Amino acid sequence: MKFKWSAMLLLAMTLVLSACGGNSNSGNQPVNSNKGNESSNQPSDETGTGNEPVTIEFMGHGNPSEKSIFEKLIASFEDRYPHVTVKYTSVPPGEYSQKLTTLISSGKAPDVFYVGGSEFYRFAEAGTILNLQSYLDGTELFDQDNVWKPALDRYRYNGEKVGTGDLYGLPKDVGPWTFVYNKTLFDEQGIAPPPAAAGEWTWDDMLAAAKQLTVDQNGDGRPEQYGVAAYTLESAVWANGGNFIDYETGQVLVNEPAFYEAMQFVADLTLVHNVSPNVEAEQSMNGYTRFLNGQLAMFAMGPWDQPAFWELPFEWDIAAWPASPATGETATWLGSMGFAVSNKSNHPQEAFDLAAFLSLDEYGQRQNYELGQAVPNLINMAKGEFLETDKAPANRQVFLDIIEDYGRPDVPAFSKDTQWIDLFWQQASRVWNGEVTAQQFTAEIQPKMQELYDKFNK
Repeated sequence: MKFKWSAMLLLAMTLVLSACGGNSNSGNQPVNSNKGNESSNQPSDETGTGNEPVTIEFMGHGNPSEKSIFEKLIASFEDRYPHVTVKYTSVPPGEYSQKLTTLISSGKAPDVFYVGGSEFYRFAEAGTILNLQSYLDGTELFDQDNVWKPALDRYRYNGEKVGTGDLYGLPKDVGPWTFVYNKTLFDEQGIAPPPAAAGEWTWDDMLAAAKQLTVDQNGDGRPEQYGVAAYTLESAVWANGGNFIDYETGQVLVNEPAFYEAMQFVADLTLVHNVSPNVEAEQSMNGYTRFLNGQLAMFAMGPWDQPAFWELPFEWDIAAWPASPATGETATWLGSMGFAVSNKSNHPQEAFDLAAFLSLDEYGQRQNYELGQAVPNLINMAKGEFLETDKAPANRQVFLDIIEDYGRPDVPAFSKDTQWIDLFWQQASRVWNGEVTAQQFTAEIQPKMQELYDKFNK
């Protein structure tokens, strides 16, 4: 996972799903499983023996933990569909986009692959990925009323824009970006932890706690323990009533007061209050490592971080992102990656079956959340057994609150070219290091961003 110092500090992950062809009798029936019934937790072989052997290729990316999880899921899929062999390739996240582009350009696209954000938009527009609607209409596995709408809408395309129309992908996950805290550090200082409910804790409350939790034992201005890190600019801007862009009009909005005031607040956590690592300190030890080491009180996490966090020697939990004092509102971003099927797959039915199993199948979704990979895509499972599990975080409801109430798509989700927002992140360090104020920076950068957006997205 790669964080941007821009306060997003998170990778924008991309997912594409490629399809493979095959017989229609591939066994896409839902697993009728009930929690507590041991036999229902096993995949059933509904495919029979009449299908010809098929090999499909699936490519994704992620850390070793994610690779291990998908190896288990694929093994379960192959048990369910014994005539299908899946050749799985996991690429380092930083190399994934280039490798996928090369494979597609050379006509060697995997049958199923991760896709998301601007890549999804471009691939759907170019006909690179398969329209899955007819496959979904023909299977009992898909009940769109039981799948998170914000996740499905990321993979809809109507021929002109993303967000409406047929489904060209299925969600790998829906990723609520939560506010995580070291409960042990809060308890040791006698500080009440941040609440799970949105709007009850403001920036001012967070800053007061961060000051108490920042420890500079040497008195050299370089704390051994920081109060907060990776405070996302998106959360601050949206909570403050601002936005990066209005996609309906195509107007870049970073030069408005609600935006630059929020940006200055994030910068001042370091520049004025010294409760968050500066660029130099972040390069020495990033926020993720600091949190794992117990040297950071408040941070950011996605559901995919759970396996690593389950091994921590201290107590932790998640909370709502702090609200802006100006608006009383809370916000954060809601990421997603998707599975897409290549339009040139020789086995589109089997490819769809794999994508559907990984995205929608009850057994696969149960494995996914039990292994700590994601919040279930299935709403009834997320609101039922997922909330009831005894593993951390205790405040699991926060994940669902973000999905349903105050999570927003990450900034490039509906943009087919990201040069406009890339320029912003590349130059935002001028604010983080105090070279210019946020107001000066956004006034200067907005016309340049607007020019790039108009040139490549309209």
